[in-house]
Amino acid sequence: MKKLTYISLIIMMIFCVNHAFSAQNETKKCSGFSSFFCKSLHFTGNGMRYWYEMPGGFMRITNIPYNRLGCKKCHATSCDKCHAIQKNGLNYFSLSKAEDMNTCFTCHSREKVTILKDKKIHETGISVHFSAGMNCMDCHTKKDIHGSGILYKSMRDSGAVDANCMKCHGSGDDAPVYNSKLRPHRVHKGRLDCAACHVSATMTCYNCHFQRFIETKIKKGNFFPMKSWVLLMNFKGKVTTGNVMTLIYKGKKFIAYAPYFTHSIMAEGRKCNECHGNRAIQLIKHGKRVPVVDYKDGKIIPWKGIVPCVPDKLKWVYLDKKGNKWIPIKNNVKETIQFVSYGKPLTAKQMQKLMIPFGIKKK
Repeated sequence: MKKLTYISLIIMMIFCVNHAFSAQNETKKCSGFSSFFCKSLHFTGNGMRYWYEMPGGFMRITNIPYNRLGCKKCHATSCDKCHAIQKNGLNYFSLSKAEDMNTCFTCHSREKVTILKDKKIHETGISVHFSAGMNCMDCHTKKDIHGSGILYKSMRDSGAVDANCMKCHGSGDDAPVYNSKLRPHRVHKGRLDCAACHVSATMTCYNCHFQRFIETKIKKGNFFPMKSWVLLMNFKGKVTTGNVMTLIYKGKKFIAYAPYFTHSIMAEGRKCNECHGNRAIQLIKHGKRVPVVDYKDGKIIPWKGIVPCVPDKLKWVYLDKKGNKWIPIKNNVKETIQFVSYGKPLTAKQMQKLMIPFGIKKK
């Protein structure tokens, strides 16, 4: 076994050296060297590319090829991105650096902002996992990082990501957490993903001013980070948490809906009336739209609570940037809507169930 381990390590080191040189040319990545890592999402960046270039994607508005965007700068084109450390002026291979959350945060900045926002709410962070001292690699596997030789379009593809709540929490009566004797688990009969009840709020980087980013190459100040609502949508036969990406380019408005998991996990699920018959549902029931993001007196006002993903029932504000000032776009041109990664809006039948006013006493 030790011999096999040494051989595997040598092969990996050879790949790192070979791949570091091949990565110098975007068009020759992995040329002449076959490796499972070459098909990993960390290398290909296919998730962002797929979302951007797919029919109905944002590229139809910008006409700018993906290869000209700065998004791909985060993609790991060699082992050095996660494994290289310096000591006495020399570079060394490190496993501990790759397992450090701060290494992940170099690219996964939204997760970093999530933790910072949670710590403002609670000293140790609202997520039960981070509060317990867990880090990214306690749930994600080496396959999630290095790939498995299968080329995926995005991390939402079946089999693309190993991390799964049930790997720890199990299923059935004997599981440490999931228990069919609990009413919410029993009533929903597996039709809800864990995230639908246990994600406290969704982390959203809202209203990306794409034109300004292209011109300045600076992300800071070109969008609004917010974390106060949860969007519920359908994904692979279950209701789960979703997110939106709203973008502005030359005055044109765009919004993409996608399944999304925010790493802010509550030990106890939310109460029935937080979803059923809540404020958003009541507005929709009475023929009104939900102002998920509003803009008043020069300030962005995000919704608080659960929002059903029914695009024609939701209202979003879009802002252009003139100098350092945000100005609402007041044209009546409807935004372009895109659904990403197999996510779908809630159905009429699901909306009827959400309109049941749980927890309201009859007079």
